[in-house]
Amino acid sequence: MSERQVTTYVVDGEEYDVILQAKPEQRATYADLSNIFVRAERSGELIPLSNLMSLEDMAGPSQLQRHNRMRAVTISANLAPGYTLGEALDYLENLIRTELPPTAQIDYRGESLEYKEASGALYFTFGIALFVVFLVLAAQFESFIHPLVIMVTVPLAVAGGLLGLAVSGMTLNIYSQIGLIMLVGIAAKNGVLIVEFINQMRDQGLEFNDAIVEGARIRLRPVIMTAFAAIMGAVPLILAEGPGAASRSALGVVVFSGLSFATLFTLFIVPSVYNLMARRTGSPNAIARRLQTLRTETAQ
Repeated sequence: MSERQVTTYVVDGEEYDVILQAKPEQRATYADLSNIFVRAERSGELIPLSNLMSLEDMAGPSQLQRHNRMRAVTISANLAPGYTLGEALDYLENLIRTELPPTAQIDYRGESLEYKEASGALYFTFGIALFVVFLVLAAQFESFIHPLVIMVTVPLAVAGGLLGLAVSGMTLNIYSQIGLIMLVGIAAKNGVLIVEFINQMRDQGLEFNDAIVEGARIRLRPVIMTAFAAIMGAVPLILAEGPGAASRSALGVVVFSGLSFATLFTLFIVPSVYNLMARRTGSPNAIARRLQTLRTETAQ
């Protein structure tokens, strides 16, 4: 109980609020309220406060929790069958936006906090992985066009990984996200094999279109063999049982489906994109080959 009276005084044209409050020992019980008198507006007589109000016992919290220096209510719940953690959090956020005042805020703890942090870090990590792979390929091929051709395989692998999760009924969790990041390097490997050998064919003097056809034809078997080895390596993860099997299965499904999908289309899309984008580019050894030709002509 904190019975107090606010009186406003005007001094030199400015208003000042003076708060009057009884001592703690004078406002600790219900009986203390009956000892409080208020003055009637019309008669000016003192009237007991108990004549003007009624008292009622109500239950209240024994303690008030705070989070980030704000009053907070902690809600703990388990997922209903058939729903994922992401769906539950989306429903909670929508419910708060529609039912609670705009001043209400929401924060997370436990698995919900880990899910939010992992989801936010995925895009940053994925972007860094793409950037690093692109820089390494640009240094290797001494070109910015050839790495772009190779990176075409990454969207194919990601699309295949997400398709595998949808078909198997699994969710996009921390383990499947790790699998998507792994696909950046694994899928780019097939593009490197094709583009590298096309460049070698061009170094040998083959015409541009003939170099693409010959390079794709010769590297067909190595691409399939390396991809098949990586795909079969993911099978034990998919068939895993026991503790932690769900996490390993999600990782295996992403790698299996993503690499299978990327390998199938890489054999057709990478040569086509190379034909569209790299026609005016030279191979990494083109300058060295020209210098060697000039030296030979000069020696003769």
